[in-house]
Amino acid sequence: MGRAAAPGCSGLVSLFSAVPCLSCPHVSAGSSGDMSNSGSALPGTPGPDTYKGWLFKWTNYLKGYQRRWFVLSNGLLSYYRTQAEMAHTCRGTINLSTAHIDTEDSCNIVLSNGGRTYHLKASCEVERQRWITALELAKAKAVRMMNNQSDDSGDEEPSSQSDKSELHSSLKSLTSKLEDLSTCNDLIAKHGAALQRSLSELENLKLPAESSDKIKSVNERATLFRITSNAMINACRDFLELAESHSRKWHRALQFEREQRVRLEETIEQLAKQHNSLERACRGAPGLSSNPTGNPSSGKGSVQAVKGEASDEDEETEYFDAMEDAPAFITVTTDPKQHRRSGSNLSSASGGHHDDWHLEDNVFHSSHESSYYDSKRKDLLPKKRRRTRIPDKPNYSLNLWSIMKNCIGKELSKIPMPVNFNEPLSMLQRLTEDLEYHELLDKAVKCENSIEQMCFVAAFSVSSYSTTVHRTAKPFNPLLGETFELDRLEDLGFRSICEQVSHHPPAAAHHVYSKNGWSLWQEITIASKFRGKYLSIMPLGDIHLEFLSSGNHYVWKKVTSTVHNIIVGKLWIDQSGDIEITNYQTKDKCQLKFTPYSYFSRDIARKVTGVVSDANGKAHYVLSGTWDEKMECAKIVQSSQGNGNAEGKQKTVYQTLPPKLLWKKYALPENAENMYFFSELALTLNEPDDHTAPTDSRHRPDQRLMENGKWDEANVEKQRLEEKQRAVRRRREAEAVEALEEGNDYEGYQPLWFERKVDPRTNELMCVYKGGYWESKEKQDWSKCPDIF
Repeated sequence: MGRAAAPGCSGLVSLFSAVPCLSCPHVSAGSSGDMSNSGSALPGTPGPDTYKGWLFKWTNYLKGYQRRWFVLSNGLLSYYRTQAEMAHTCRGTINLSTAHIDTEDSCNIVLSNGGRTYHLKASCEVERQRWITALELAKAKAVRMMNNQSDDSGDEEPSSQSDKSELHSSLKSLTSKLEDLSTCNDLIAKHGAALQRSLSELENLKLPAESSDKIKSVNERATLFRITSNAMINACRDFLELAESHSRKWHRALQFEREQRVRLEETIEQLAKQHNSLERACRGAPGLSSNPTGNPSSGKGSVQAVKGEASDEDEETEYFDAMEDAPAFITVTTDPKQHRRSGSNLSSASGGHHDDWHLEDNVFHSSHESSYYDSKRKDLLPKKRRRTRIPDKPNYSLNLWSIMKNCIGKELSKIPMPVNFNEPLSMLQRLTEDLEYHELLDKAVKCENSIEQMCFVAAFSVSSYSTTVHRTAKPFNPLLGETFELDRLEDLGFRSICEQVSHHPPAAAHHVYSKNGWSLWQEITIASKFRGKYLSIMPLGDIHLEFLSSGNHYVWKKVTSTVHNIIVGKLWIDQSGDIEITNYQTKDKCQLKFTPYSYFSRDIARKVTGVVSDANGKAHYVLSGTWDEKMECAKIVQSSQGNGNAEGKQKTVYQTLPPKLLWKKYALPENAENMYFFSELALTLNEPDDHTAPTDSRHRPDQRLMENGKWDEANVEKQRLEEKQRAVRRRREAEAVEALEEGNDYEGYQPLWFERKVDPRTNELMCVYKGGYWESKEKQDWSKCPDIF
């Protein structure tokens, strides 16, 4: 009986030893290549040969060869950035069954499979020969397996052939496990029946001599049954784990392929529509007005060019952050003479004169409107002479789509981009550009009425987008610890300091002090996604503004920016979404809506509307305008509910006094189109200043080289700075691991001029200015600053 059971036991033992290898083929990870043979679940089934190790892979001309972890298994060569990525992220796979293996020199290996080519480099000739041997053996085995699979089609692309081979390998593993379960089931049935017979024979025993042998036989069968049952349980557990692992992997792969297919379909659809529009424009509409800036036009001609077609832009609105319950309203202007008693209180903001706000009636028909703004700008001319131009932008042609097409769905800050797509300013300097129209806050300080003050705050929040209408270039991603100061206390009345406080995710902290009685601070994290047709930029974080005399504290967020025509056509930018500004002191609110551009909308392009309400929800002012030109406000004298629209929603009808101008955009400097469309303030932001901190963006070498037109040198310098930052990050990670192994706490990176605190109003953790920067500048003591450039 014992001899009969031996084959079953040995088979189960081999099953136990094979399970870990089948469920996890990538077991160990060494610094050099090593061969590991996995056992087989059933006799006669060859185990997969796995070869792993570090190789250098060619990435691009900016980064050259990069160290990657390669795994050769089941005829597939896959690579990862690190060994830890093997559990979740494969960077690429090439199928050796149809690949060509070549050698260039003593250390190089070239693998090509259809349109995919890997240029690899080993650390030495011996290491390269090991890899060549392993690759040739794996290729021969993969070719034999492919020839045995007569049902596989050879008409598919190499990439799908690779996926098919991987799928076949997974299915083969699952089938093997199912066969193990079937074998265990048969053994359990067999040994269970034998055990039952032995128990029946035990009941019929008469002679004591027989009882000893029968009891021994029952014990043996019970032992076999227990072993078989345990094997069954282990096989079931292994099958379940393997099935769950592959199920999650297949689900992610399927979801990714679905998303890629949808994006590809949308891209092709938009290309077809744009092609059709161009054909219509060329054939039947020679008199169409052209838009020299490449931005969407609200004229009828541009609408007629695509008449009768579905608007692709309308489909994109689902990605915008616009609130569906944003208040819809209609504004009706009334005669101010009928409302003398309830007339606008705006004039009471400062001394009771209309001139304090400079909001004369019918201001757009006033002949001295432009002269006022010109004189206002002359009053603000700085005492220190500042530059008014920078070197013209070189005319380098580079296809954005050729780089971005491989980055669909990725975070923008993680995409390696040459400086050709940048502008010579950092994100910290772009953040400081929000102060272009700081005088709106200086006017708001003089308001005694918080509702009127809210109008100026709302205009200020809109004005920060006016500089973006032509600015489709990407600012430089700041290095961790990079700072930027703008000290205009003498001429403009404020000083500003920014610091990059986090790298992934990228986050910048900003603090502004004004001697005119207000302070502004914010921590902005930029989240961005490339969607194929367009690029979405989503600033996350609160902006805080406090007026010292009244204690009014305003908080709001930024809207989503979208860069269109990534694939074809001229780039243009749009702002969309909603801003809710809250005064935490009085509970007043302002709802602003940035309407996304649509081909068939009757509204003007870049439209912004809003309503200012008090703590009880009563509306006092209506705001209207565009984020690239001007904002107006009109005092509400009466409100009523209008008729419902097609969706059954009622619109509020506001009767208002004639609108008054809150803000108007300054004209761009002469030759701005050749200077990245910079405003007068933007032209001064990167002006050299030897008294700033060594971490200031003005000292960043790649940015300075780009501004001077030396783009090739700037690309090289940019790569050096990024690699230096990676080395610092790797050193911090190593220090953290070492501290963890020793049982010590590791503090990690801490900002130099800012500290993290919980805001008492929003209860959110954010970086706030802790002081010390301006004192260090006065002493010219920068010993605390790190060497980042």
